[in-house]
Amino acid sequence: MAFATAPERTLAETRQSTEPSQIYEDVVYRSADGVDLHLNVYLAPRSSEQPAPVVVYFHGGGWARGQRPESWGGFRTFLSAGFSVVTVQYRLSGQAPAPAAVQDARCAIHWIGQQAEEYAFDPERIVAYGTSAGGHLALMAGYLSDDDGVDVEECRGAPEIAAVLDFYGPTELTRIKRGNAGRHPSVVRWVGDYPGAEAMDAAMSPARYVGGDTPPTFVVHGDQDEVVPLSQSSLLVKQLQQAGVAVELFTVPGGGHGKFDAATKSEIFARALRFVRSRGIIE
Repeated sequence: MAFATAPERTLAETRQSTEPSQIYEDVVYRSADGVDLHLNVYLAPRSSEQPAPVVVYFHGGGWARGQRPESWGGFRTFLSAGFSVVTVQYRLSGQAPAPAAVQDARCAIHWIGQQAEEYAFDPERIVAYGTSAGGHLALMAGYLSDDDGVDVEECRGAPEIAAVLDFYGPTELTRIKRGNAGRHPSVVRWVGDYPGAEAMDAAMSPARYVGGDTPPTFVVHGDQDEVVPLSQSSLLVKQLQQAGVAVELFTVPGGGHGKFDAATKSEIFARALRFVRSRGIIE
């Protein structure tokens, strides 16, 4: 009997440790331009025992498309490590130009701080995570402060980010080009094309905000990425190193713009967890 029941018990325990303890979908975190912006909350498996660290995720899509993941399945690694997960809707370029998406990202962090007691979040252990344009937003969410003049008044005083997980995100918008052309079409679509737009490109570049108090940053980038070149991450990593900020760059050999194979994804998330663990965010 022991041999028959033990695997079932192990499977149940594994399931309980990787599934959210509670799910809250389509929670309104702010309204802007007459539009309600939503997020999903997936509470850590044991969040009822003590406040949990939080991974807040921003999706990619060139600031112009994409949406929050429809489920928590892609966040099992973080849930099993004891994180709660928040996935964020932000205004796309067709709804509002820059800096709207960045302001929304910052407001999502502010909301987490304001709702920490309600959802058993630990506001001192927030990890901003994003892919592609979402990686850019995660960086901006983590690197900006109230003094940078980007936050809207209602969202000032957001908690400081404990670490950033930047997966192949743009970091210096004035240097990302397509071939020999001028400003990148995705940047133009998001920022706009008007006299002086390059100043907004610069203001929306995470690399411009690197300093001694910048949060630790884990960066992933494929060395064959033709959408966001590896040089974007290399530039950021160099600046972080010069500022004395903890940083790790994992370069994927032969990797394109995401869409890595299963083994590579497994290694990436294992390295990401080791990085945040080394910063004392999780045990």
